[in-house]
Amino acid sequence: MELNTEKDAFDRVAKRQKLSSSKSQEVVDQVGREIEQALEKIEAINDPLAPIDLKSILTELKLKLNTIGPLQLLEGLQKERNINLSKYPKLLEKSFNPDISKAYRNVDFDFHIVNQIVASHFYRQGLFDLGDCLINEAGEPEVIAIRFHFLEMYQILDALKVKNLEPALNWITANREKLKKNGSTLELKVHRLQFVEIIQKGTKADALSYARTYLAPFASMHMNEFQKLVVCIIWVGKLDSCPHAELMAPTHWEEFTEELTQQFCSLVGQSYQSPLIVAIAAGVEGLPTLLKLANVMAAKRQEWQAMKQLPVPVELGKEFQFHSVFVCPVSRDQGSEENPPMLMPCLHILCKQSIMKLSKSSSRTFKCPYCPAEVSAARCRQLYF
Repeated sequence: MELNTEKDAFDRVAKRQKLSSSKSQEVVDQVGREIEQALEKIEAINDPLAPIDLKSILTELKLKLNTIGPLQLLEGLQKERNINLSKYPKLLEKSFNPDISKAYRNVDFDFHIVNQIVASHFYRQGLFDLGDCLINEAGEPEVIAIRFHFLEMYQILDALKVKNLEPALNWITANREKLKKNGSTLELKVHRLQFVEIIQKGTKADALSYARTYLAPFASMHMNEFQKLVVCIIWVGKLDSCPHAELMAPTHWEEFTEELTQQFCSLVGQSYQSPLIVAIAAGVEGLPTLLKLANVMAAKRQEWQAMKQLPVPVELGKEFQFHSVFVCPVSRDQGSEENPPMLMPCLHILCKQSIMKLSKSSSRTFKCPYCPAEVSAARCRQLYF
């Protein structure tokens, strides 16, 4: 969802707000200085019976303050600030249509599935009390299995926050073969973190013993990293001068935590990102297109909600593209097992049904819609994504 206009307007308002605050502070500081100078003059009067000098000082202060005009200046700055702030909500109201019901399509929700998705989201976020409350009130005992998985995951993550690697190591060891199939190097990384902790807090002998026992098995496949770690043993006690000091960076803990979370979700058959968050984010991004479509169709007095396919594409970012999808440029139908994408000799691609239609069920050749090539249905080959 493009918000460049709104962001630029916000930046302008924030800039003017900062400038207004700065000018207001200057006025207040100037008034303060004049009052302080007057007080210094009053305190310097040796003769307490000299009312003329005191009166002249106060008169001079009053003239200076009238010249500055702090009240008028502050009121002017406040008025300018209010004008700028009042314009911004109007822009937001124009940009964000509060009536999103136009883009709503009447569908029969399966509340059983919705409850499971929401409860799973709570468990995924570590909000186990909320998840338990929902499944108890909604009667969704099936989600309990997911709860146990995420409870185990958060026990590991909580231990990592205090640099306790034992729960993570136990889980990685128990799932070693599955992680290898995924191409994961979590086991090496957990031992690397433990090794770094030893060289930072332990002795050279402890580090050498740990390297021989736990790092040596990885040497053949990860020789470069193994050598760097072993070299660090020489620098125990003076790690600041170690040529591989980057291995001690705290970011390795953050990266390890993120990768462990991804692998954990993968092994228990769950996506890394919450499906609820992804669905809401995708809906927010596609909402402007749907609202615009609803307004256009309403102006033409046409009903769009009954359509099986939207007349315009809803563009979503790459972060919402999880599978390769082919949409035929001729029929605009999405590829499927019954209607797969077909590669023509000219290297352009159409779906099978479009090729059958253009070739009159393979009875004749046809011209490619995108180039002058003559195409025979028999020479087209199915593509697999």
